[in-house]
Amino acid sequence: MRNGNGTSGNGRRSPLPWAAAGLALLLAAVGLWAFQPWRLFTSQTVREAPPVAAPSEPSAPAGSAESSAPAEESGPVVLGEGGFLTQEHETSGTATVLELADGSRHVRLTDLATSDGPDLHVWITDQEAGGDWSKYRDGRYVALGPLKGNEGDANYEVPAEADLGGMTSVVIWCDRFSVAFGSAPVRL
Repeated sequence: MRNGNGTSGNGRRSPLPWAAAGLALLLAAVGLWAFQPWRLFTSQTVREAPPVAAPSEPSAPAGSAESSAPAEESGPVVLGEGGFLTQEHETSGTATVLELADGSRHVRLTDLATSDGPDLHVWITDQEAGGDWSKYRDGRYVALGPLKGNEGDANYEVPAEADLGGMTSVVIWCDRFSVAFGSAPVRL
């Protein structure tokens, strides 16, 4: 039996309000962790220089006339390039897939501007840029690592063993919510 002051007849308080308050606090903490709403007001800018090929070893023995000649550097070859299309969040900038003289391949994002978000990554996929972002999990993709910053210029090395044949877009992907913030057509 309850009396008028919220206690039961034996003088003890009911545990129900404390349990409800604890559950509400737990749900609020999980919601803050998952959605990180403060990221709507934050930004991380990165300004990396374009990637350069690793210095090559001289092919002629040291001391020979050929070894004193400077190695001819060739610029990177553009394998594919395209502007970002907005998907789940407003996204702009350019994605360029480069092959350097040493054979390494890189994705370079320039003038990127997108929302800051939790668990963002850069992918190259075989799915067309734009449209329904749920398709990216259904196709083939190469994960290049976490997004370094949601604004600016950054480089992402493509693993040497990655097969880029048939890849068609670079995607800014949110792993936590399985959504594409934006994608750029690159057709490799």
